[in-house]
Amino acid sequence: MTLTVYGIPNCDMVKKARVWLGDKGQDFAFHDFRKDGLNAEMVTRWLVQVPMDKLLNKRGTSWRKIPEADKANEDTAHLIALMVENPTLIKRPVMEAGGQVTVGFTDEVMALWS
Repeated sequence: MTLTVYGIPNCDMVKKARVWLGDKGQDFAFHDFRKDGLNAEMVTRWLVQVPMDKLLNKRGTSWRKIPEADKANEDTAHLIALMVENPTLIKRPVMEAGGQVTVGFTDEVMALWS
């Protein structure tokens, strides 16, 4: 089972997760949203296990830059398209292995991936 860490390399939480995994000797692959891409299939797969309100970051500067009409549209397909177009709308890191998906870097996440 290969653990994949998704995010952007300059994100503090992604940095912490990568360092922590490296210190634990955990093998993982890093998937940079900007370099390696992001598509609707990936986001849809994550949403099977993680609710939209946990995956979509509505508190960051990226969300504030979104036009009000787009923010008002709560349709799942629309929100997925927004995340694909603007990967920084996704809370980071997203970590995935063996069908398990986590978002963020909390004590619970660390316990799961230990």
